[in-house]
Amino acid sequence: MKVGLKIAIGADHAGYEYKQAILGMFDDITFTDHGTDSPESADYPDFAHAVASDVEAGKVDFGILLCGSANGVAMTANKHQGIRAALCWKEEVAIPARTHNDANVLCIPARHVSIEDAKAIIVRFLTEEFEGGRHARRVGKISC
Repeated sequence: MKVGLKIAIGADHAGYEYKQAILGMFDDITFTDHGTDSPESADYPDFAHAVASDVEAGKVDFGILLCGSANGVAMTANKHQGIRAALCWKEEVAIPARTHNDANVLCIPARHVSIEDAKAIIVRFLTEEFEGGRHARRVGKISC
């Protein structure tokens, strides 16, 4: 994993505890925390748009989003033209998300993975590199 990465992170109430744990797990990553700041019910699009906007603007290297299923945050983030948000529930899914799809936002389903698995998924996502080549052609066709 590259040293000095900047990552925007956000979660709704279902991902709040995981977000808090993730913020304390990585000493060599600078996080921009877009909330939520409590386990009280919150609207996932508010956090997903904030994270996606930071990634799209180049303020950070990657984004991480958490909600119960990760579907809502992935759908929201992918509304942004420069975003390729990938829903990953195990390391093996994170690998092609980065190597083939050049994903720049990682979406984790907090209600379906352990915190240990979430950390492993994050490490794998941040370690893998985009392969380019034939994949670059395909990634170039994603935005409308």
